[in-house]
Amino acid sequence: MTSPLESLWQITERPLVRTLALISLIAAALFLLWRSDEPAAPDPEAAALRGPAEPDGFVVDGTYTSYDENGNLEVHFSSPRIEQFDEGNVATMVSPTARLYGEPDTPPWTIEADNGSLLQNENLLYLTDNVRIIRQIGEREATLTTSKLTLDNDQSIIYTDAPVEITDRIGVTRATGMKAWINDRILELNSDVEGRYETVQ
Repeated sequence: MTSPLESLWQITERPLVRTLALISLIAAALFLLWRSDEPAAPDPEAAALRGPAEPDGFVVDGTYTSYDENGNLEVHFSSPRIEQFDEGNVATMVSPTARLYGEPDTPPWTIEADNGSLLQNENLLYLTDNVRIIRQIGEREATLTTSKLTLDNDQSIIYTDAPVEITDRIGVTRATGMKAWINDRILELNSDVEGRYETVQ
C-alpha cells in the first residue's frame, strides 16, 4: 500500500503536473508582487471603532534625519509624539523641532513650534502656535517668532503671510509675511517692515 507522501511524490514526478504547479506558483508570486505596490485600503470597520479623530498609527519620541546627495546633513527633525492618518497621508506632531542645515561649516537654523502637520504627498510641513526660528547672524543669535509657518522641503524654502518679529541683542524688526531660502541663508520680509535698533558699544 502506498503512503499519501509517496502518492504525492509520484504525481509530482509527472512533467505536466510539475509544469502546472510551477505556473500556478509563478502566477501567485506575480499577483502578490503586483498587489504590494498598491496602498493599503483603509479598513472601514477599524475606522468606525477608532473614530474620525483617532490616528491610524503613532510614534513616540520620533526622529528623522535627511542627507543630500553628497552625504551632507540637511534636516534633523524630532517630536515627542507623531500621529499618522492614512486619509490624506497626513502626520500631525506635538512640539516639533527641526534643525535645517545649509552649506557645510555654517550653523543650522533651528525651528520649533507647539504643533505641526506634515502633508507627506506634497512634502510640506505646516507649523502653528509659538513658531520660532533661531539662527546665527555673524556673532549674534536672532530669533524670528510668528503664529504659523510653512516649510517646503522640496524647494528648501520657509514662508508665512502672518506677522513676524525678529529679535536679537541689538534690536527688534517687525513685518507682515516673510520668505527664507535655507541653502542660501537669505531672509526676505514682505511688507509693513519696521525696526528699532540700539547702537552696540
